[in-house]
Amino acid sequence: MSFQPVKFYQTGTFTVGNRLLPPEERSVQSQEKRYNSINSGHRACQGCGEALGARYAIDAAMEATNGRLICANATGCLEVFSTPYPETSWQLPWIHSLFGNTAAVATGIAAALKVKRRQGERRNIRVVAQGGDGGTTDIGFGCLSGMFERNDDVLYICYDNQGYMNTGIQRSSATPPAARTATTMAVGPEPGNVFGQGKFLPAIAMAHDIPYVATATVADLRDLEAKVRRAMEFEGARYIHILVPCPLGWGTASHETIRIARLAKETGIFPVFEAEHGEVKSVVAIRRALPVEEYLRPQKRYAHLFGKTPQVEVIAKLQALADRNIKKYGLLDGGAR
Repeated sequence: MSFQPVKFYQTGTFTVGNRLLPPEERSVQSQEKRYNSINSGHRACQGCGEALGARYAIDAAMEATNGRLICANATGCLEVFSTPYPETSWQLPWIHSLFGNTAAVATGIAAALKVKRRQGERRNIRVVAQGGDGGTTDIGFGCLSGMFERNDDVLYICYDNQGYMNTGIQRSSATPPAARTATTMAVGPEPGNVFGQGKFLPAIAMAHDIPYVATATVADLRDLEAKVRRAMEFEGARYIHILVPCPLGWGTASHETIRIARLAKETGIFPVFEAEHGEVKSVVAIRRALPVEEYLRPQKRYAHLFGKTPQVEVIAKLQALADRNIKKYGLLDGGAR
């Protein structure tokens, strides 16, 4: 683990037992002086996991850099709901890129800052690039791989809601098998997205042997913040992949976002770990693996699996994928094998 877990006994306070939690152990979001990098007034849907993920991650990056941060943002849900022209919810230097060139734009910013430092600029300003899974795993994949290969000094954050939610809930290469989208309809002998396609980008990032790669979910704020802080301790290319449930695209209740994200981790369907230079260093262990069905049932994009004739074989194949993650990353015993 990248931080010391704290068991809170009283909801909504800083108390642990009968003592006050020291300031250095509190989350960024619990502090009065948090940066509010993405502020109120945006147009995100109720329960939007991406809005939560962006707020948590960028506030943590701002704290780690003492506010010396520039952000490049791909076209997508996050850009659309946070910057309806001529307004913006961002309270830091923020640059909108095209759908597919965010990593390249961020690389250019980092290169310009490097030149300025050579010319006597004393401030060490860092760069974060961010985008959804469509702009990361699909359209921007080439630019991102180039950024990794060159080891540019950029932290890239992917907010993965597993589809092109802003343009009508179409499939992306991060859409999981059997999930229903507008382009993978729940019809035919094998309804939903097909098995055997797509990509798990954290593994591809690790194959580039970059300094730091991590996965996280919006269900574990302290883990997410710790990983952003850890990423900022490195120079070079870094990648954090955050699972951000989408109530609209996944067909879940707006108040269920955190629970769904937690179930993704506890079933093993989404492994949570961190790696350095291509090797897994730590995982967020699962105390007791839950059946993947508990994660699937609350989501309408999987409703076709639980109809009058339940798709038992398909559910079993999804369970096998979760079991493979548990074994591959050692999620039950707290370490990769």
